[in-house]
Amino acid sequence: MRTLLITGPGGSGRTTVAAATAFAAAREGTRTLLLGAGPEDALGPVLGDADLPGLTVRRVDADAGFRADLAALQERAGGALDLLGASRLVPEETGPLPGAEELAVLRALRDAAASEDAYDLLVVDLPAAPRALPLLALPEELRRVLRRLLPPERQAARALRPVLGRLAGVPMPAEWIYETAARLDLQLAAVQALLADRGTAVRLVAEPGPAGADALRTAALGVALRGLRLDAVVANRVLPESEAAGWLAGPVAQQRKTLDEWREEHTVHPVAHLGRDPRGADDLAALAAPVAPAVTGPVRWTVTDRIAEDGVLVWHLPLPGARRDSLDLVRRGDELTVTAGPFRRVVPLPSALRRCTVDGAALREGELRIRFRPDPELWPRTR
Repeated sequence: MRTLLITGPGGSGRTTVAAATAFAAAREGTRTLLLGAGPEDALGPVLGDADLPGLTVRRVDADAGFRADLAALQERAGGALDLLGASRLVPEETGPLPGAEELAVLRALRDAAASEDAYDLLVVDLPAAPRALPLLALPEELRRVLRRLLPPERQAARALRPVLGRLAGVPMPAEWIYETAARLDLQLAAVQALLADRGTAVRLVAEPGPAGADALRTAALGVALRGLRLDAVVANRVLPESEAAGWLAGPVAQQRKTLDEWREEHTVHPVAHLGRDPRGADDLAALAAPVAPAVTGPVRWTVTDRIAEDGVLVWHLPLPGARRDSLDLVRRGDELTVTAGPFRRVVPLPSALRRCTVDGAALREGELRIRFRPDPELWPRTR
């Protein structure tokens, strides 16, 4: 199954484009699942009376997911709650906590990928880019935190846990904590595998113009830093060139200039302005949204060997739109923290680079090139 994640700046019409994309794919005979990940049912008004064979529409229900998680947590921790004299919470009387919506979206992605229903394409209408990009970063970040707090190797000492607790003078984590962490890690790994799959791509929606250009540049940088594949940019609400007269001449020229700039860096699909808010099957068909992309290889951060020429290994990180004054690198052990604009990612170093020291970095043609010099104390010596 191919997966198309659609996001963009707020107000860019990304929900309309997601609906039109799924509608176009279903019309071509592709069995399509359209997943709405927003807090409200934004897809309903856009789809209207559109009822197409091969198109299934679902919406993420964060409230129901939170209540189910709360009930399951209280069931597993029932013994501890009873010992503490704590009263049980009634899920129906509790609203979702901050972050529950994001976790519900991740669960929906995992369930869609593992579904027994036969779908060829999953189209996900994500929230606006400032929320969507941190959401897509959650699986990797949460797994890293879990490994730091509850290292897997500690689980091998389950039989020694009571003894270790007496020696340390503090109680060791209960068995259900490790079991819950392992179960959560498996769920996050499934979502992470979906995002890294060669059939998964991100499509950004923006309205051509100065504000849209700035927002698109930032969003594309965030997509690149996460190692996700950017399929294309959908330029939404494009005014017709035939209307470039009178007061419309200025906006049309501005859109034309922005589109030319975008085409230098991205694959751009213009979607026409219908002069109204699209509603129903006829309007979705008139938008002529591009269908899903072909399956290609994943984004790779390659390491080139330049030891013979310069005595270094070079790690290549494609970061289009990055600026030197907003870049920062910090190495901690076998991890490298990369900050680019408002985004940050902690990535493990490839095995060869762990035996090296950072020798410098340069940003050239939208690519961050980090130089690593072999550490004589750690690097294998040749005769």
